[in-house]
Amino acid sequence: MTDKQQEEAPLVAPAADPEDRAVEAALRPKNLDDFVGQKRVRRQLSLVLEASRLRGRSADHVLLSGPPGLGKTTLAMIIAAEMNAPLRITSGPAIQHAGDLAAILSSLTEGEVLFLDEIHRMSRPAEEMLYMAMEDFRVDIIVGKGPGATAIPLELPPFTLVGATTRAGLLPGPLRDRFGFTGHLEFYSTEELELVLRRSAMLMDMKVNSAAFAEIAGRSRGTPRISNRLLRRVRDWALVHGVDLIDARSAGAALDMYEVDARGLDRLDRSVLTALITKFNGGPVGLSTLAIAVGEEPETVETVAEPYLVREGMLGRTPRGRIATAAAWRHLGIEMPATVAAAMPEDLFSVTPEDLLDAEADADSWAQPDS
Repeated sequence: MTDKQQEEAPLVAPAADPEDRAVEAALRPKNLDDFVGQKRVRRQLSLVLEASRLRGRSADHVLLSGPPGLGKTTLAMIIAAEMNAPLRITSGPAIQHAGDLAAILSSLTEGEVLFLDEIHRMSRPAEEMLYMAMEDFRVDIIVGKGPGATAIPLELPPFTLVGATTRAGLLPGPLRDRFGFTGHLEFYSTEELELVLRRSAMLMDMKVNSAAFAEIAGRSRGTPRISNRLLRRVRDWALVHGVDLIDARSAGAALDMYEVDARGLDRLDRSVLTALITKFNGGPVGLSTLAIAVGEEPETVETVAEPYLVREGMLGRTPRGRIATAAAWRHLGIEMPATVAAAMPEDLFSVTPEDLLDAEADADSWAQPDS
């Protein structure tokens, strides 16, 4: 995502902006017990870390996958804290040459945790160097060029690599196989997000009742980062309006002002659905044409609006273009004509989990690393 795109990112975008990064640092849980949600991953990861401590060795390499904003960076920090080890943070886009990776690896200390965000965006030469480093804790430094080039082996201290990716399918098999533990993070339930919000509100010294937590959680798209962002906007609204105790009515009024509706749709989401229904009779319509109709760039529509609309079953992606589903018509309060309903593809709702992951992962091509 470019600086301009980041500045224009909507309130419910899953990618982190500079303000998010600053606030998240204060709100992040410090250990697995305080981490909310992801019970399966937490339980498995706890076992891996405890076994490593009992053996007195560095933990196995860990791969965390899932959409942005679900806690991959937080878990990497928790792994380092649980192992009482220093943490080094970098990202795939920052490693464009094997030498970049060699410089990082050669400076690691024994037991250190290296967090490599957006690992699938690392260059191929660096990727191939990482194979040997992960498996044998050794890298070969090439000195010279051509026939006179010499490979100098460099021994590395044992370390733990924590890789994070929003597109695990782009990782080559040899790299995935070198991770001792792989965890996929799922979207949060409303109840889990309420727990996240309660903890954040306590740390931010806010007075919020249970109904308000439920109101904010229901508009958060299953993503803790968005929950915390909406909570901050509600805090601002309450401060300006002199509200001491935030209830559901106050939270709803604040989020309505920011154009985030009860289903978590924002202005762009509703514009896309409205254009599909009112200008194209529900579709199908091509992405470029739809983007022009809403006055946005095609990549903005595809990466910011579409993933959530597909996941909510309001938008369908067909070979002929995008279509608005019956749920979209209902959400906008517009009656679907019988002719449109009859023309709806029968297999529109035969969506596999992989399809949904692909739709969410499209945003990664334009998003900042989730760190």
